[in-house]
Amino acid sequence: MSLPRIAITMGDPAGVGPEICLRLLANEAIREVCVPIVFGDAHTLFRCSQQVGLSAPRRFVSESEWSAVVADLQEPAVLDVAGFDSTDFEPGTVSARTGAAAYRYVEKSIEAALAHEVQAVSTAPLNKEAMRAAGILFPGHTEIFAAKTNAARSCMLQYSEEVRASFVTVHCGYHEVPALLTVERILDVIELTAEAMQRLRGTKPKLGVLGLNPHAGEHGLFGNGEEERIIIPAMEAARARGIEVEGPIPPDTAFLPEKRRSTDAFICMYHDQGHIPLKALAFDNAVNTTLGLPMIRTSVDHGTACDIAWQGKASPNSLFEAVKMAAKLCQG
Repeated sequence: MSLPRIAITMGDPAGVGPEICLRLLANEAIREVCVPIVFGDAHTLFRCSQQVGLSAPRRFVSESEWSAVVADLQEPAVLDVAGFDSTDFEPGTVSARTGAAAYRYVEKSIEAALAHEVQAVSTAPLNKEAMRAAGILFPGHTEIFAAKTNAARSCMLQYSEEVRASFVTVHCGYHEVPALLTVERILDVIELTAEAMQRLRGTKPKLGVLGLNPHAGEHGLFGNGEEERIIIPAMEAARARGIEVEGPIPPDTAFLPEKRRSTDAFICMYHDQGHIPLKALAFDNAVNTTLGLPMIRTSVDHGTACDIAWQGKASPNSLFEAVKMAAKLCQG
């Protein structure tokens, strides 16, 4: 059976994306599970390879020849996406130009996946400030993929061996969270997470659902009854559909070692509720994936790290794990 072709977006050229993509293309273990194809800028990768002291990619494909050759690609390659002047930007510096380029790489990868030219997409980090400067208002990859694929429902799942968490809300201010919680949205996230964990772990999962408020509301003492009005009804609906859920769990005790061992994944109400424990426990190997899409999409669990960009200091482990998970999901 042939290996799946996986598109790896280069991320923001000014961040660590080019460096970790270079390391990925040269990694023998990655070549054993997939055909990695970096969607990015050829000259940027060559320039980064010289500065950091890494091997430059050996196979480049232009956009004009892509459709004719992609089906026969059996070696690591770079799709050279046109439109970015790689001679006129400063590594480590946020700019509208690099934000626009990074967004274009994501667009091209989605087009390729929807056309079945690649079997999955793994993404290096975007810089939200750079994208906003370019007039691109999506707050992150998750929202881009959901919008570009017209997904009826989607959510973010962060996966590591130490802990797994999916999110009811993600990129929004905390004052917005309570109004965004609905029974329907929480139930969607529970269902998507249960389906994904069954696929990834091979057994019926047990999910922990976190409360919104301290002590999960303490029976209405804290908050505005979100647990009683919204979270518990969503859990009851999930149980009626055969999904095993526990909660609402007080957020401050949810991630204790014993609870992590007995829980396949946690349903979190907002961004930091799950991201803080994940990054504390598994910063270098956690994988971000978007559930509910008509394609496989995984991502690194870190940002552009402009402070160490193009210095040979960036760890590629999260990208390696993201690509390995994508390859595993391609196996069905």
